[in-house]
Amino acid sequence: MDELDGVEILAFADGAAFEGWLAGHHTRQEGVWVKVAKKKSGIPTVTEDELVDIGLCFGWVSGLRRSLDDSYYLQKYVPRRARSLWSQVNVDKVAMLAAAGRMREPGLAEVRRAQEDGRWAAAYESQKTATVPPDLAAALEADPAAKEAFERLDRTGRYLAMLPVLQALTPEARQERLEKALLLLTNRPSS
Repeated sequence: MDELDGVEILAFADGAAFEGWLAGHHTRQEGVWVKVAKKKSGIPTVTEDELVDIGLCFGWVSGLRRSLDDSYYLQKYVPRRARSLWSQVNVDKVAMLAAAGRMREPGLAEVRRAQEDGRWAAAYESQKTATVPPDLAAALEADPAAKEAFERLDRTGRYLAMLPVLQALTPEARQERLEKALLLLTNRPSS
């Protein structure tokens, strides 16, 4: 049995094979490294999209990704941790998977927990769709140096500056993260 960091490495020829395996192993806390064939290899393999969708159905999420060799890379999949944040992309995917009747009880249980504790409603936008939230825009207007630094960033840099604010679950945490973002943008020390 191949392992990395004490976690089993498995290859799946397609999504059905991964789904069948996960149906019997979704309680496995250490997760699994999935050996995914690179597109140019021509080797039959489960795809990234299949991994994400099937993982969500069983309450699992992607973790680390590691290069393996010329033909494969490794993608770690693990059970979603308690208090793990949800992206709006995954919230939308779950809606489509549920409508198609694909969600399984472990995945539905994760959704219920997120809905009950507020993480579902607080799902953060992806880089592709995120816009500057009004509170951050106002803070940038009030801090010309931070605004100038923010405007110099490319789209990815802006998203990374906004992401902690977007992911905050409470008003207090959001305010703290907003203040920290301004400090980081201007390289000012925190007080």
